[in-house]
Amino acid sequence: MDKIILASASPRRREILNQMSLEFEIIQSDADETIKEKMKPDDAVKLISERKALNTYEKIKNKYKDFDKVIIIAADTVVSINDKILGKPKDKNDAFKMLNFLSGKKHFVYTGVTIAVYKDNKLNLSTKSECTEVYMRTLTENEIKKYIESENVLDKAGAYAIQSKGAVLIEKINGDYLNIVGLPITLLYKMLKEYDIYIL
Repeated sequence: MDKIILASASPRRREILNQMSLEFEIIQSDADETIKEKMKPDDAVKLISERKALNTYEKIKNKYKDFDKVIIIAADTVVSINDKILGKPKDKNDAFKMLNFLSGKKHFVYTGVTIAVYKDNKLNLSTKSECTEVYMRTLTENEIKKYIESENVLDKAGAYAIQSKGAVLIEKINGDYLNIVGLPITLLYKMLKEYDIYIL
C-alpha cells in the first residue's frame, strides 16, 4: 500500500485531489519561500515546490514505515507579467495595486509541482512546471475595490481566484485551467505514472 501526502494547506489543491478520488493526508510545509529578485518565474515555482516537498519529507521520514511507498506532492503557484513575479498580496492595498497592474493585460500563471517518492530507503525527486496564459479584462477601480471586498484575496497569487468570483475578471485563457487554480492535474498524472503510481 502507498501513502500519499499533500504538502499544502491550500483548500483548492485539496479539492482538486479529492476530485480525482485520491486518498491522501495533508501535512503543511513551512519551507522558506523567498527567492532571488531576478529569478525567472518558471525557476522560482520549481525551486519553492521542491523546498516544500523536502521540508515535508523531513517532518515525516521516520513516521511511515509500513507503506510500500510514501509519495509527497508539493506545489507552488505564482502570477507573472513581463517576468515580474506577483505572489500573494501583503494587504488589500497591495491587492488593489496588483489587480490594477494586471487590468487589461495578458499575464501568465506558473505552477511548479514536485513529487517526492520514498521507497526502499531512497528518496526520488521529480520537479516540473506548467504555464497558462491568462487575459484579464480592463477593470474599473470600482470593480477592483468591490472584488477585493467580496473575497479573501490575501492568500491568492496575483490577488484573484479564477474558480470563484474572480472568474468575471478574466476574458480568456490559453492552457490548463486547473493550473491557474493551483494544481495542474494532467501534469501531476504524468509525473505519478513515471513512478508507477496510477490515478486511473
